[in-house]
Amino acid sequence: MPDKVLKLGIPKGSLQKATFDLFEKAGFNVTGYERSYFPRIDDDQIQIVLLRAQEMSRYVADGVLDAGFTGYDWIKENDSDVHEVCELLYSKATNQPARWVLAVPNESDIKKPQDLEGGIIATELVNATKKYFQDKNINVKVEFSWGATEVKARLVNGIVELTETGSSLKANNLKIIDTIMTSTTRFIANNNSWKDGFKREKIENIAILLNAAIDAKTVVGMKMNVRSCDLEKILKIIPSEKSPTISTLANEEFVAIEVLIEESTERRLIPELKRAGASGIFTYPLNKVIH
Repeated sequence: MPDKVLKLGIPKGSLQKATFDLFEKAGFNVTGYERSYFPRIDDDQIQIVLLRAQEMSRYVADGVLDAGFTGYDWIKENDSDVHEVCELLYSKATNQPARWVLAVPNESDIKKPQDLEGGIIATELVNATKKYFQDKNINVKVEFSWGATEVKARLVNGIVELTETGSSLKANNLKIIDTIMTSTTRFIANNNSWKDGFKREKIENIAILLNAAIDAKTVVGMKMNVRSCDLEKILKIIPSEKSPTISTLANEEFVAIEVLIEESTERRLIPELKRAGASGIFTYPLNKVIH
């Protein structure tokens, strides 16, 4: 084990696979996470520990870990004093923020939070839920739920549950009456670790690579050949992060253009570029995009 090591917490559970997939795309090779709480990574200055996202911020705040990944919701729930390195827009199902929502059965007469006055709410996010109702001056009893919270919606008066797509709530015939909190994944660091030169550089390097991998998910590279006389017309069609790369070819009547585009625009752009005179058009996936 080298003298200088960054102790890095990776969330075990729903975010685990998405996080390791992101590390792989960023260029890291992590192995053994299916069987061990201490996976191996091809960087001997990083030691990985698998922990539940719910408790990650506490271990980072206490200095047990130098840095880790967790949701904004659990940082607030634990009231953890940590340094937020960056927001990472990825999750287990989509790249959209997750929501903690207040939900009741479809057949319930409850239509707004105030209708829950004097009731019981089941949730895993106890402290944030209590604060939500206190801020609204609504008197409720908030009970901790050990899981399967959707089932309890018909045993108590309402639940506060995490959702990305809302599909599980719909499947259990529940309706959302308000959003308690919106949450995304955050890369956090212990305050003292952030002041350490070596650890801060390692943390910043990881943040740059992971964000680059996230940005590359929605972007593709595009190349094409264009007659010089059509160049101005083509440039008006293609978007570019800053300015497209234009290279001369052996045939001086043509130039090559290379540009990064949003994958969602690829289907619309290719026919338009073809009609405008571009040829030899092809696109390719990217591993990392660094702005």
